[in-house]
Amino acid sequence: MSTSIPHPDWIAVDWGTSHLRLWRMTRSGTALSRTDTDQGMGVLTPARFEPVLLDLVRDDLPTDGGHLTVICCGMAGSRQGWAEARYQVVPCKPPGIAEATRVRTADARLSVHILPGLSQAAPADVMRGEETQIAGFLSGQPDFDGVLCLPGTHCKWVHISAGEVVSFRTFMTGELFSLLSDHSVLRHSVASSGFDEAAFAGAVAQALSRPQALAGDLFSLRAEALLSGLDGVAARSRLSGLLIGAELAAARPYWLGRDVAILGESGIASAYAAGLSAQGAAPRMVNAEEMTLNGLRMAYRQLREHAL
Repeated sequence: MSTSIPHPDWIAVDWGTSHLRLWRMTRSGTALSRTDTDQGMGVLTPARFEPVLLDLVRDDLPTDGGHLTVICCGMAGSRQGWAEARYQVVPCKPPGIAEATRVRTADARLSVHILPGLSQAAPADVMRGEETQIAGFLSGQPDFDGVLCLPGTHCKWVHISAGEVVSFRTFMTGELFSLLSDHSVLRHSVASSGFDEAAFAGAVAQALSRPQALAGDLFSLRAEALLSGLDGVAARSRLSGLLIGAELAAARPYWLGRDVAILGESGIASAYAAGLSAQGAAPRMVNAEEMTLNGLRMAYRQLREHAL
């Protein structure tokens, strides 16, 4: 006998540039199910956000005249997204439901709130989505004083003190890796997958010791492949190590001598952990998806408390 999933009390959404992640949630914060689609902000016009959401939650909409609460973080709140949720300026606490933008929807059964991102004037920087992960992290560790590393296409280093985001810095390391490995001369020398731990570690140390030589060291990968038959997996690992090493050198004021937590548990997060550990740091890793959900859960609790 088949059993149906119960109806959710609310919907949590992480709406990124390339993907959308949606969780059907109970009032107590339990995720009943998760849906992933490729309907990210990058392929949608503002008018398409509501139809895409409706397609995903149509069976969960109320039939008694009520509404379904939806709390979003990420690029749905960008200037090119569904409705612009203006940045909160650091230093500040991670924004919550009080700072969210309420979206006007054509379907009255939807009650949509988009959480804002964070901005920094000098050096100029912005984030959308990561602030919700930060809020989720601090919900479990309110006394944390240190640095969060949020790896990804654009890695964030975030200084946290007294429950506030003091400052942050974004590095395009992941995007640079993709561009160099897929569209530069290095594409002829770099394997499409695989990881050589020793090659990666050596490249991290090389870039940390002389980050100013990065451009030349990158071309050496191509030259070694031509002259010495450098293995493609080793070349890929060294490319990653050189870029992450250069980032770690630039981000040294953030992580040196501080408590560091990496929001991520595998893949690129493990590479950052290895690079930091080799420099004597002792980073700990936490589940990034759970931190996103914790941040969205916090916003929902705030919404309910405000309604009481």
